[in-house]
Amino acid sequence: MEEGITLGAIGYVHSPVEETVDENWGGVVSKIILRPEYKGGTQGLEQFSHVIVITYLHRAKFELSRHLKRHPRNRQDMPLVGIFSQRAKDRPNPIGITAVKLLKVGPDFIEIQGLDAINGTPVLDIKPYIPQYDRVEKAVTPEWTEELMKGYF
Repeated sequence: MEEGITLGAIGYVHSPVEETVDENWGGVVSKIILRPEYKGGTQGLEQFSHVIVITYLHRAKFELSRHLKRHPRNRQDMPLVGIFSQRAKDRPNPIGITAVKLLKVGPDFIEIQGLDAINGTPVLDIKPYIPQYDRVEKAVTPEWTEELMKGYF
């Protein structure tokens, strides 16, 4: 078992969104500004239409008694499910993963659309979206997820 895992930010989100929200992320255009030592790491990324962004949800606070089982987004019309059955921000390890549209690539930044992360969010990694790795054909999800995600993107 790994103890003392250490991760560092490769950059930070610059977004017009300052507070967490649960809807309308699809139109949000933001930038990820890379730390100086990662300048040039985006070379070749402009050939992709989408990327996967992995973030550290720095304002999330997991409380075992409140978040282990809950209604997604605290909506009483949603079923009571465990933390690992939902994509809530308040998690044991507050890691966000989102596939986003890539708009522009520079040597020390990328501009993206649809990232559900607020201004100042640390970025842990950026990966190119590759359908052979990242898409699952005929995936099955519970009916409630369709209702939950209306208006999110």
